[in-house]
Amino acid sequence: MAIELTSDAKHFRDKIAILSGEDVSICYQCGECSASCPYASEMDLLPSTVIRLIQLGQKELINSQCIWLCSTCLSCFARCPQSIDIAKVMEALRQLNLRKQKYNMDLGKISSEDLNRLPQVALIASLRKLSG
Repeated sequence: MAIELTSDAKHFRDKIAILSGEDVSICYQCGECSASCPYASEMDLLPSTVIRLIQLGQKELINSQCIWLCSTCLSCFARCPQSIDIAKVMEALRQLNLRKQKYNMDLGKISSEDLNRLPQVALIASLRKLSG
């Protein structure tokens, strides 16, 4: 029996596919990714669970701590029989997490002394990440 997803859940699943370039719908939950992950014991959700939650369109997943623990070692990708690059999926989840935050960086609040002292690349990177 197929599970009917809401349009919001479909949008989330499709957004992950676009950002990561990975089709997680082909995952059949063998568990190789979780078994090969060196940080699985530290994660609140196993990599295979992350993939399943994406398949189900559970966008609350972006609040999980496991997306920040992935070290992109590619052990999961090397052992995945479907060749799903979970590191790319985790990066897509991190991007969505950062995008949902309502941070705004205001250069007017940074002292002129700090503006002169801080590396320009750091300011630009912060503006990109923290501006809506």
